[in-house]
Amino acid sequence: MKKTPTPTTSNHTSDEANASLAPASTAALNDLPLIRIVSEEEEMHVKMELEMEDSTHDMLVKWGKKVASDEDYINIAIKDGLKHYITSDK
Repeated sequence: MKKTPTPTTSNHTSDEANASLAPASTAALNDLPLIRIVSEEEEMHVKMELEMEDSTHDMLVKWGKKVASDEDYINIAIKDGLKHYITSDK
């Protein structure tokens, strides 16, 4: 099921938010196409640390791949890219 983003109000424009995310010194990231933030929504979630058998993990991965949306993959990629950029800047 795809979520419909709900526009939020804030004290900055999307262009200002995007400009603050744009790295000036990392050549590889400068090659990326422009991505604009058009809306955002906050979600409450609980992060859990889980232990399980390898077979259980494999089963959950298989199930997750069946229901994951394109937006899920995009969110993961953006989150990972931002984490990498932040840690490489230190």
